[in-house]
Amino acid sequence: MTVDERVNILMVDDQPAKLLSYEVILAELGENLIHATSATEALNILLKNDIAVVLMDVSMPDVDGFELADMIRKHPRFQKTAIIFISGVHLTDSDKIQGYRSGAVDYISVPVVPEVLLSKVGIFVELHRKTRMLESLNIQLERRVGERTEELRKSEEQFRLRAELIELASDAIIVRDMDGPTQFWNAGAEALYGWSRQEMLGHDMHRILQTVFPVSREDVEATLRERGSWHGHLRQTTKNGSEIIVACRKTLNDEANTLLEVCRDITAQLRAEEALREAERLAAMGRVAGIIAHEINNPLAAITNLFYLLRNHPSLDREARHFAELAEQELERVSHITRQTLSFYRESKQPIPVHLPELLDSVLALQESVLQANHIVLRRKYSASSYVWGFPVELRQVFLNLISNAIQAMPDGGVLGIRVCEVTDWTTGQLKTSISIADTGTGIKPEDVHRLFEPFFTTKSTKGTGLGLWISRGIVQKYEGRISHRSYRHASGCITCFRVFLPTGGELSVPAGISDEGRRQEVKRSPARNGLSAAGRSKD
Repeated sequence: MTVDERVNILMVDDQPAKLLSYEVILAELGENLIHATSATEALNILLKNDIAVVLMDVSMPDVDGFELADMIRKHPRFQKTAIIFISGVHLTDSDKIQGYRSGAVDYISVPVVPEVLLSKVGIFVELHRKTRMLESLNIQLERRVGERTEELRKSEEQFRLRAELIELASDAIIVRDMDGPTQFWNAGAEALYGWSRQEMLGHDMHRILQTVFPVSREDVEATLRERGSWHGHLRQTTKNGSEIIVACRKTLNDEANTLLEVCRDITAQLRAEEALREAERLAAMGRVAGIIAHEINNPLAAITNLFYLLRNHPSLDREARHFAELAEQELERVSHITRQTLSFYRESKQPIPVHLPELLDSVLALQESVLQANHIVLRRKYSASSYVWGFPVELRQVFLNLISNAIQAMPDGGVLGIRVCEVTDWTTGQLKTSISIADTGTGIKPEDVHRLFEPFFTTKSTKGTGLGLWISRGIVQKYEGRISHRSYRHASGCITCFRVFLPTGGELSVPAGISDEGRRQEVKRSPARNGLSAAGRSKD
């Protein structure tokens, strides 16, 4: 209801003349004036309209004013409706008390003074209007409160969802003061750095993490104040003492007093990139070595032939012939080295039968100088028929890595044992070729055993990339094989053994994309090239 909206005034009297006189008096109020000549008619009007004031006669033939007021008050809607009695007879105090008990709010005696009637009815009309306006305002307020409550609920739900997402984020998300104290530390930060939220809140994170900035910290903060953001790589230390490199993005708020930092661990990524660059560098060196070996091979063959002719020349005495034989032997060693270098560079397009003893000896030949320098005793035991299907370069990479690791574990000398034989793999029950590489070096720490084949895990500090064993296992698994290891400590030292299990020559499955015809053709070509007889293959 508004201020200008008209209200309803109900006038109840069995005499129409009185009703007309009341109407004349109250017309000045400008409200809706409704007539009723009986109690029944009055009740019907009340039920159908919102009545501000009921003006009724006390003495009516069917139902008097007291009874009508009592019926009106019993209805919940009309318990607060203003009722004014008009009485043409003198009312005692007991009558007035009865009227008040019935719900009357005031009395007017006849003859009616127009100003008094107009004033009293006007007061209750305004009171009703104000009440209805307050009720309307209260409804609007409740609606607005409800709408605002719903908005707050939705905002809270969105905030909670964002908070959950921040907690689920794998990146470290930190909020801190420009002065240093940490205000927020999410679960990603706990997982990355190892410090819990309770341990870090209120402390300078960069002091605890021993952060090394690419430039001075003052320069970083100056850039933040100037541009509002900064990004770069930071070197930090976790709770367990590990050093990591993180990609950090810092953003300063509008008030320039609070900083948001998002950090992501890129240590493994940088190591992978460095390993890739190292692999590319080694590959380039291999190609260069292959080209050099190829260029040396032709004049080397000519020199070897000349020495053969010189050795049998009749003009040479016994001593000169002996020196010529020694020179020819050394040339054969050089020729052997060039052939090995070329074999590392050239890879077969098809899997071929690989003679494991020959392949292992070629790897050991490359390590001969290191074995002698470290005073390492070499013990070999090969099975005569040790062939597998595969790619020589890949297998050579596996055994070069395992043998190099064994040698590096014996800086003060020791024994390197290599054995090749056929065994039954207990994990599958199949016949496999077993290659064992054992050393009497420093051994493997128990806490490192379960991480040996993880990428980028190394026990060689900064000397290793941590990819050797991971790559080797991947190659062996491609051959449907496996690698096992064991380190045994005893009173006089330690023995560590790595065993590679590979399917024997007749069982290795051909990689995808190689036809059976291509495999048969390769088998036909390989005996002449490798000196492998058909009988030897069928026997394996």
